Amino acid sequence: MNNIKNQVLPNKKLWLVGVIIIAIFYSCVPAIQVVQENKEVPNQFDTQSIDTTNTASVKWKDYFTDPYLNELIETALKNNQELKITLQEVEIARNEVKAKKGEYLPFVDFQAGAETEKVGRFTSQGANDANTEIEPGREFPEPLPSYNLGLQARWELDVWKKLRNAKKATYQRYIASVEGQNFLVTNLIAEIANSYYELLTIDNQLSIVEENIDIQSNALKIVNLQKQAARVTELAVQRFEAEVLHTQSLQYDIKQQITETENKINFLVGRFPQPILRSSASFYNLVPESLSVGVPSQLLENRPDVRQAEMELEASKLDVKVAKARFFPSLGISAGIGLEAFNLSYITKTPESLFYSVVGDIAGPLINRNEIKALYFNANAKQLQAVYNYERTVLNAYLEVANQLSNISNLEKSYHLKSLKVDALTRSIDISNTLFKSARADYMEVLLTQRDALESKFELVETKKAQMNAVVNMYRALGGGWN
Repeated sequence: MNNIKNQVLPNKKLWLVGVIIIAIFYSCVPAIQVVQENKEVPNQFDTQSIDTTNTASVKWKDYFTDPYLNELIETALKNNQELKITLQEVEIARNEVKAKKGEYLPFVDFQAGAETEKVGRFTSQGANDANTEIEPGREFPEPLPSYNLGLQARWELDVWKKLRNAKKATYQRYIASVEGQNFLVTNLIAEIANSYYELLTIDNQLSIVEENIDIQSNALKIVNLQKQAARVTELAVQRFEAEVLHTQSLQYDIKQQITETENKINFLVGRFPQPILRSSASFYNLVPESLSVGVPSQLLENRPDVRQAEMELEASKLDVKVAKARFFPSLGISAGIGLEAFNLSYITKTPESLFYSVVGDIAGPLINRNEIKALYFNANAKQLQAVYNYERTVLNAYLEVANQLSNISNLEKSYHLKSLKVDALTRSIDISNTLFKSARADYMEVLLTQRDALESKFELVETKKAQMNAVVNMYRALGGGWN
């Protein structure tokens, strides 16, 4: 009975010492600031009813109805170089997950070697070898060769989950990289659509300029006839001619814009310059799609950038746990087994040539832990950054939708009024020409009317482009396109 007590008592003492050591390490972990992310968003968007129907769930092939635009988007998703770069970043992140997973599994290495050793005879080892016989009448050879082959294993016991948390953090960043790729797809689709509508806008501006050149050229002919009849002076002729030349020069500026916009689209599509197929004639007939914005909480699921920020936040929380685990002792086990002999003919003779070893070790920081503390504080600071970045991303997503809601509504009213303005100024061109022929209006009124009509048509086309861009940007803001 006394023997049993004597055996149990030292074990209790060892456990007590272990508990005291762990308590000391825990007490040495510095305190850090903890901030929880705010995931609260308003229940609904302003002026919108609570309806969970959301345009973000519509696939881009169904959202965009122009076949030329859809073909450009499909080609870009296959060829865009930036998207391909991002795909490789996702692959890198996936491989890092595998690497982290392997760190908390045992490592087993195979080794084989050969060496020759000559020790001094007047040493303890040399004197011992000289007086030792391998077999009767045979001493150890000098110099002494050595051949070995075997397995070495090492394993760090992940008691504090340092390695597992590091692997989980890497996995969260891999998911974040996938969401980053989805966000790039959303932006790429939106950029191509906006550039396509910009190209249609410029095409129609060129048509307006060419139409205006015809109108101004006819007016110039009338002025020349009236000059011959002594009803106007040379000044009127020169002013009309200057206006025609000015408008003619505009068409070359617009043609340059067409070339640059086509090349911008070709770059996004990932190909060398070539003409962009499009249907410019139907630009005025484009009607913005009716949009369902859903509820703000859906942005947390639909927006890839919000989910990416969330995954980065979860990874940063795990990084703090990993940094905290560095304050505690690490436990390791290493073992080896194999065969070793000074002659290859003896290497298979067991158990004489057999060797093995098992070693357990514990190591922990005790003095000068400034580096560990600094890394711990840095991990905490990065986690706080991730919290604020997540909240900022959510706020930005909400504001983008709210801005586009207001933009779509205001553009609709603006387009209606500008179309009425264009109609009025178009009629005024004929009126001014009639009055000018009957000498009831001077040439400056005709010139100003033509210039105002040209500017108003430009404004109307630009407003139509802004309408289509707002529809595209709303689709992107809601998180559509990537799925």
